[in-house]
Amino acid sequence: MALPFARSFCLCRRGAKRLGAAAAEARRGISFKLEEKTAHSSLLLFKGDTGVKYGMVGLEPTKLALNVERFREWAVVLADTAVTSGRHYWEVTVKRSQQFRIGVADVDMSRDSCIGVDDRSWVFTYAQRKWHTMLANEKAPVEGMGQPEKVGLLLEYEAQKLSLVDVSRIAVVHILQTDFRGPVVPAFALWDGELLTHSGLEVPEGL
Repeated sequence: MALPFARSFCLCRRGAKRLGAAAAEARRGISFKLEEKTAHSSLLLFKGDTGVKYGMVGLEPTKLALNVERFREWAVVLADTAVTSGRHYWEVTVKRSQQFRIGVADVDMSRDSCIGVDDRSWVFTYAQRKWHTMLANEKAPVEGMGQPEKVGLLLEYEAQKLSLVDVSRIAVVHILQTDFRGPVVPAFALWDGELLTHSGLEVPEGL
């Protein structure tokens, strides 16, 4: 009788592991890289297209391949993976940047605009040591968040929410109500320093 019991116990453990792995996969957010063909000429991608660096001069526009996907007026870059459902979490390490925007945007937003300026992008902006939400060029202050080293973003597509997360406490600092009508992608803009993205993460417990 001992052998069948041991075998049954082993099978149960394997089943539990599979269920645990499936649950972890369900909590895992999108994995993305930055899309070079969307990057403004002042931006340089690095670390396998997961980071973006601002250059005052940047790349000579005439040396870039003609591409209707590229942002022409503002230092913006989009991710290469669109979201149409689910809950997704990613983090951004901030290096030597005092002015940047992070959020999401419609995949087909105007390449002559900037994220936060039009009504098809939803962002958190950091400038002059202060955080704000930004939509359609309208700003609202965000309290309870200091100078960042790393921040998190939680996207809840069906709930129409984008949240700024304090990664040191794993706590939502501010929720931005959105109005998604189609696919959206992670979006970034910066005017100094570097941003490094971390995607493919599980949504933290409690969020």
